[in-house]
Amino acid sequence: MTIYDTPQWKRLVAHAKEIKETTHLKTLLKDEARNAELSAEYNGIHLDFSRQNATTQTLDMLFDLADTAQLRQKLAAMAAGEHINTTEDRAVMHIALRSPANKPLYVDGVNVVDDVHNVLRNIRAFSDKVRTGAHVGATGKHLTSVVSIGIGGSYLGPEFVFEALKHEPVAKAAAAGRTLRFLANVDPVDAARAIEGLDPEHTLVIIVSKTFTTAETMLNARTLRDWLVKSLAKKGVSAADAIRHHMIAVSAAVPKAEAFGINPSNVFGFWDWVGGRYSVCSAVGIVPLAIHYGADITDSFLAGAHDIDTHLLTAPLRSNLPVILGLLGVWNSSFLGHATRAMLPYAQALLRFAAHIQQVDMESNGKRVDLDGVELPFQAGEINFGEPGTNGQHSFYQLVHQGRVVPCDFIGFCKSQAPVDLEGEAVSNHDELMSNFFAQPDALANGKSIDELTNVPDTLKPHKAFPGNRPSVSLLFEGHLNAFSAGQLLALYEHRTVVQGAVWGINSFDQWGVELGKVLATQVRNQLSASRKSSAPVQGFNSSTSTLLNKYLSK
Repeated sequence: MTIYDTPQWKRLVAHAKEIKETTHLKTLLKDEARNAELSAEYNGIHLDFSRQNATTQTLDMLFDLADTAQLRQKLAAMAAGEHINTTEDRAVMHIALRSPANKPLYVDGVNVVDDVHNVLRNIRAFSDKVRTGAHVGATGKHLTSVVSIGIGGSYLGPEFVFEALKHEPVAKAAAAGRTLRFLANVDPVDAARAIEGLDPEHTLVIIVSKTFTTAETMLNARTLRDWLVKSLAKKGVSAADAIRHHMIAVSAAVPKAEAFGINPSNVFGFWDWVGGRYSVCSAVGIVPLAIHYGADITDSFLAGAHDIDTHLLTAPLRSNLPVILGLLGVWNSSFLGHATRAMLPYAQALLRFAAHIQQVDMESNGKRVDLDGVELPFQAGEINFGEPGTNGQHSFYQLVHQGRVVPCDFIGFCKSQAPVDLEGEAVSNHDELMSNFFAQPDALANGKSIDELTNVPDTLKPHKAFPGNRPSVSLLFEGHLNAFSAGQLLALYEHRTVVQGAVWGINSFDQWGVELGKVLATQVRNQLSASRKSSAPVQGFNSSTSTLLNKYLSK
C-alpha cells in the first residue's frame, strides 16, 4: 500500500481541512502548554515550531504517519549501507564521510570508514604541505591562492562552508594570507572572475569531477590549464611541470586525471555511494577547505555533521530535530498545499546556504513518481529560496506577509562572529539583527486585522492589514556560527530532505531530470561546432529552436 492510500494519510487530509477552517496562529500561540510542547532542543540548538499551523494532535498524526512510512527502518537501512538508491543500485552513505575512525560503517561488506579516513589523512598531509610551503609551485613560490573548479554539488556546498567561516575568528586567523575562489559556470566571465588578480606562480587549481568528464567542469579545467601553461611558460616552465605543480584533482577517474597531466598522487578520491549534492564532507569540499582553513577546522566541521548524524539515528522521533523538520515539511507541502519554503538565516555568513540547500532539497525531492515508478497523486518537493536577514526584509518579505503563504525557516545565533557594540547605541549591531529575527515570525503569525488599525484612513485599511497565520520555524544556535555548528546545520537540512523523501516514498538520491538537458545540449554543441567550422546548416531541431540558433550564429 502506498503512503497516500493509508488511513494515516487520509486522516491528515481531513485534519488539514479542519486546521485551515477553524484555527489561526494568533489564537494557537496563546496556548502556553502547546507552545512548550512544540519545541525541541539538542546540543546547543533550540527548535521552536510553535508558529506552525499545527496542534499537538497534528504532531501525533504526523508521527503516526512516520511510523506507517517505516521511517525509522528506512533510516536504519541507509546507515546499514543498503542500496536504497534503487534506480542506480547504490548505497547512500554520506554519513560515513564524517564518521570517526573507530565507528565503522559498511557498504557491501566493506568498512568504508577506513577508506574515508585514508583519504582524510592524505588530504591533511597534502594541505599541510601547501600551507607550510613544503609543496610549492613550479617556480618555487608558495601556493597561496586556490581556484576550485566544479559545478552543482561540487561547488555549492564547499562555497557555503567557505563563506560561513570567512569571518569566524579561529578560521579567519587560520586562513590569513590565503585566497580561495570557486569556478562553476561555463560562462567565460566566471573564469575571468576566478583568476582576476591572481598570480599563476602562487595559484593551485583543483578540478572536482567524479568521472573527469563533466562538460562544464572539464572545459573550465582546460581553460585554466591554458592560463597556467601560457603564463608559466614565460618563466621557463614546461607545460608538464606547470600542470603537475599547479593542478590537482578530486575524482574517482585517476587514469583520466593522469592523462590530463595531473600527478596521480595528487588525485583525491570519493565513491559512488556519495551523491554530488551530499558530497561537501568528502574530498569535494574538504580538499579546498582544508588547504584554505587547515585540517583542524575541517575536522571540526565534520564532527558537527556527525553529531547530527548520531542524533538522527538514535534520538526518539518526537525529539529528533531533522525528523521534526522533515515531517513539518510534509505537512506544509502535501497537506496544507504550500509549494514553497524560504530559508532566512539571520547571519550574513550564511549568504550561500540557501543556494546549497536549494540543490540538496530540490534535486533530491523534486520527483513525480514513487520508488515503484507509480505517478504520485500529489506534488513532492518544495521550491526553496532564501536570503540572509535583514536583506530579505527589503526584498521579498512583502510577498511573504501579504501575498502567497510561504513557510519560513528563521535561523539565528546567540553571538556574532564579528561583534560591534558602538558607544551611544541602544543595542549592539548583533542585537539589532536579532531583534528582527524574533519579531518577524510573530508578525507573520499574528498579522494585523483591519479592526486593529488605528488612525488609518478607511481607504488605506485594506492595504495595511496583514492576514497573519503564516507558518514558520525558528532555529536558534548557542554561541556564534563556527565550523562545528556549520556542520550541524548542514546535516540538519540534509537529513530533513531524506526524511521527507522517505515519508513520501520517493528516491531522494537520483536526479534523472538533470540528464535530458545534458543530452540535448550535446546535440546543440555538435551543431554549433559544425556550423562554425564548416558552415553546416542548422537541422534536426524544431522550428523555434532552429530560428534561435540561426539568429545566434548570424551575429
